[in-house]
Amino acid sequence: MFTGSITAIVTPFRDGHVDEAAFRNLIEFQIANGTAGIVPCGTTGESATLSYEEHHRVIELAIESTAGRIPVIAGTGSNSTAETIELTRHAEKAGAQAALLITPYYNKPTQQGLYEHYRAVASETGLPIILYNVPGRTGVNMLPETVGKLSEIKNIVGIKEATGNLQQVSDVLEYSKKGFIVLSGDDFTTLPLLAIGGHGVISVTSNVAPKMVSDMIKAFEAGNLEEAKKLHYKLQPLHRAMFMETNPIPVKTALAMMGMTGEEMRLPLTAMSEANRSKLSAALKELGAAPKGGQK
Repeated sequence: MFTGSITAIVTPFRDGHVDEAAFRNLIEFQIANGTAGIVPCGTTGESATLSYEEHHRVIELAIESTAGRIPVIAGTGSNSTAETIELTRHAEKAGAQAALLITPYYNKPTQQGLYEHYRAVASETGLPIILYNVPGRTGVNMLPETVGKLSEIKNIVGIKEATGNLQQVSDVLEYSKKGFIVLSGDDFTTLPLLAIGGHGVISVTSNVAPKMVSDMIKAFEAGNLEEAKKLHYKLQPLHRAMFMETNPIPVKTALAMMGMTGEEMRLPLTAMSEANRSKLSAALKELGAAPKGGQK
């Protein structure tokens, strides 16, 4: 249920507020182009700058808009265990199919602290939980041994692994229980991760090129390795462009260039530099992204 190309969707803003119409349109674009699931209120969704009311509304809006057509994996993580439980309970009540929980950031818990954090949240919800390990953002790396222990908890079903380290991903797959879902959290590593037994990606790039990311994974799953490899390399320039500046600055700028949203971000994120904007525009043109209405 939580495999394939899953989009970590942006949160569009207009005049300081969530642009609900644009958000609905983005979800329709994703579904029309083969995306297997949506993650609202993740890093790409600027969750750190959303009020509680906005956070709740964006998750509710995603659930309303998908209307059961694809799963909604709600971003409900925090560096406070109590706050994480509160956000996850709301997502469950709203009708999300799963929750994505980032490792607590800034306070840098030990491996035992990480284990106890996730165990506490899992005990307070019936939702399937997907762990999220991104040490470049959080300052703490959840080790494969810890993931393996957590995989034994019934409703902890998978992990978004964003270390970019295939040795670590391989260890996670080896140490975790059978059927544990391992998703790339780093667009560059999606195809290599699939090759060692992973199950898909929670993607930034698929905001812009959902069909191509989805087709790459489907080609791999069908055994068409040459086609999967061809799409992997075709996507590489766009992957690079998506991370020229802090995510989600490039992806929001790209969607604005495609006429799908406004470009508004919240401080401390700022508009993309002109030099990088030109590079991003070139990457979109190379990919053939339509200037209006997006990729079809």
